[in-house]
Amino acid sequence: MKITGYRSLTTRHEWGRPVGDVNGVSAGTTTRQDVLVITTSDGVEGVALGAHAEIEKVFSVLDGEDPRSVTALYDRMLDAVFKLGHQGSLFGTLGTIDSALWDLKAKLAGEPLWRLLGARDRFVPGYASGLEAGLDDDGVAELYGRFAERGFGAAKLKGGRHLDRDLTRLGILRDAMSANSSHPGLMIDANESWHVSQAVRHVRALEAEFDLTWVEEPVRRWDVRGMASLRQQVAAGVASGENLTGLEQVRALVEGGAVDVLQTNAAWGITNLLRVGAMAHAFDLPVSPIGLTYAVAAGAAALPNLLSIEVQDLSWPLGVDVDQVVDDGGTVLGDSPGNGITLHEELFEEVPATAGWAVRSGPHLRPRRAGLRLVPEDDADDDRTDDVPGPSHTPHASGG
Repeated sequence: MKITGYRSLTTRHEWGRPVGDVNGVSAGTTTRQDVLVITTSDGVEGVALGAHAEIEKVFSVLDGEDPRSVTALYDRMLDAVFKLGHQGSLFGTLGTIDSALWDLKAKLAGEPLWRLLGARDRFVPGYASGLEAGLDDDGVAELYGRFAERGFGAAKLKGGRHLDRDLTRLGILRDAMSANSSHPGLMIDANESWHVSQAVRHVRALEAEFDLTWVEEPVRRWDVRGMASLRQQVAAGVASGENLTGLEQVRALVEGGAVDVLQTNAAWGITNLLRVGAMAHAFDLPVSPIGLTYAVAAGAAALPNLLSIEVQDLSWPLGVDVDQVVDDGGTVLGDSPGNGITLHEELFEEVPATAGWAVRSGPHLRPRRAGLRLVPEDDADDDRTDDVPGPSHTPHASGG
């Protein structure tokens, strides 16, 4: 059996709401979903959901190889790009390819991937994380009410900019999750928008009213010293690692005592998840994957130190069926061979160029004043106005 080629497809994910965080909110309610299909000489195909824009940089080292050699092929791809490194979208490309190869391997074995990887339990615990920054308070209550109906007792807020707003919304999340827990888990994700002293003050103010499970990405992803300092000054755990690529980057957080919960991005693939999990396990640290975790839930199920996975939505992309059920506060994995992903390509729809993340001032653009504010903000203005094409304007003074 040999790898013979690939197909690159796209469809859309309809969230039914704008999604985003402190760095911005999507234009509209639809985002693009990339799909990769790896083809073989035996006609079996491996499927993965995830961006893979740089696949041409590494596919030559896979072409003609036996797809069952998954971890060896992962290292082969890393070796192919070691001169320039494996940052950002390239690491995401490797992760998507890796997940497709694991899907292939499990299909060839005739087993669901979670069984192949050695998991004992098909249930994967999770927490609700609706990327709700673009919603008003009523919308937040409605969204997390729907998560509560699926049994969730823990939830994460996208916050970090306005203290009063965070206090109000954490109360909404606590009320919703209390339907299933007498002591609901509450997390807040600042998405790298604070500096250390700001993080300490903000978290302490929240902790005066709430028992926070963790604060996520409070400072820049590489600020080991800053996160370690924050851990000593607040009661909440510190979680980070999702935007670090490769064990050599994540290792610094672990060795530096920077985190209580080590995170990894679902986009980085299953082999990376397993390796990050093993490294964290050696330090008695729990792991919590983030992102579109239904793509790596099978790998998460096999981790002995899994804490929970992030569940961002209760539906799948258009034309995609996944043999999983979101219920009882987590994900229940099915018995379909492979990763349980079935494509109905006739239902795929392209995403307009103006929709989703594809806006110049959109969710992935770091705000100009991030990490530079000295006090909580009282206004709701977006301080990225000078990054947006349009009429001339006068930027407002933002928190000192």
